[in-house]
Amino acid sequence: MARHKNLLKNDDLLKYILDTSVYPREHEQLKELREVTMKHISGEMSVPPEEGSFLSIILKLMNAKKAIEIGVFTGYSLLTTALALPKDGKITAIDINRSSFEIGLPFIRKAGVEEKINFIESEAIPILDKMIEEVKDDKEELYDYAFVDADKTNNREYHERLMKLIKIGGVIVYDNTLWSGAVTEPIDSSHSSPPERFIMTKNFFVKFNEFLALDPRLEISQVCIGDGVTICRRIL
Repeated sequence: MARHKNLLKNDDLLKYILDTSVYPREHEQLKELREVTMKHISGEMSVPPEEGSFLSIILKLMNAKKAIEIGVFTGYSLLTTALALPKDGKITAIDINRSSFEIGLPFIRKAGVEEKINFIESEAIPILDKMIEEVKDDKEELYDYAFVDADKTNNREYHERLMKLIKIGGVIVYDNTLWSGAVTEPIDSSHSSPPERFIMTKNFFVKFNEFLALDPRLEISQVCIGDGVTICRRIL
């Protein structure tokens, strides 16, 4: 996951969007979880509410039932997904840190969607490999949707595995793909430099975005919401 920096520069316009279209419709448990998460030392890593409402609409338009989430943190996006799925919907949620997930678990329980979630405390790659083995002989077991918001430089590894798990017509969403706007900005050595890891991830996203744009197996749309979101629809 990564720090959140909203790329909508006009603060008044963002406030208008939040006050008019997002907060009035935000589920009470999402609101409470958001407020608790923002007090966390890494609270900026959470998906912002306007992005959550956007993803919720996508899930409902798709009629998604089976989802994967890689990178959970306190669970704002996970709860968003669980609320958007039908009663028989299921989410496999993978994160290396259960303690952060447990911050959000009481709100998930209050919302009545805990039974939709299978949380796995693990690195994602071995779990995805196991899931591929489980579905490889049965296309009916493929997934509708995946949301990726974990260690960014592993996105290529996640991508190739998710392409085996998501059905044709299904969607993979990558978060933070504009990386605080840094993907367009050269590093100016005359000023104080960002941390090395930030620069490494910025360089990764420049290449990853180019890769997604040229992947013939996908249709994509990159959206300037939150820290940048790329929606990939599998066509091959």
